[in-house]
Amino acid sequence: MFGSYNSTRQPEACQPSSQILRDARWLADEDWQTHAQNASFGWMHMAEPVMRLYTESTDGSSIERKESALVWHFQDADTAFGSAQAKEMLDHLESVLANEPVVVKSGQYIIEVKPQGVTKGSVAQKIFESMFRKERRADFVLCVGDDRSDEDMFVMIGDSIKADVIVNNKSVFACTVGQKPSRAEYYLDDTVEVINMLENLGDLSGSEDSDS
Repeated sequence: MFGSYNSTRQPEACQPSSQILRDARWLADEDWQTHAQNASFGWMHMAEPVMRLYTESTDGSSIERKESALVWHFQDADTAFGSAQAKEMLDHLESVLANEPVVVKSGQYIIEVKPQGVTKGSVAQKIFESMFRKERRADFVLCVGDDRSDEDMFVMIGDSIKADVIVNNKSVFACTVGQKPSRAEYYLDDTVEVINMLENLGDLSGSEDSDS
């Protein structure tokens, strides 16, 4: 079910036209850009030993090292023990990194450390504004997330519509996973429904490519 908190009916716009899907694709010759390319990452050498300490004492946990962030995962750990370790780690990292230009955040079975000012919302804003400057305003947006860190992205979509950076039509979706309080207008019940939706969109786009 693709539901809305404001309505229990199936939104008509969840079946976007193939033309919208085709127009929304990025050009293949455009290079990837790093959002925090001038940031200093010396803090990683301080945060990673702390995460490693908790990983060694928490079965089922692991560290994910990204280009600009460190994430501690504990979804496979004992629920009660993992949650207790996560809370303790959060306090530990905030103390160790108090003077560093980073934020320490808890999410759904994760603890994440990343540079200040780098959020999913700020990245979404940069993408939308870049398209706007190139006179290619986004006319189909599907934003799906299941974590508290996704909320600023949902807010940014609404702000971009108000600023007329995104085309204000029925093909803009901010969608949370699971029925819970959220700034997203729509929800999907679980990841299975997310996969089904993406497969349906892929089938729709593929059929249009075959016909063209």
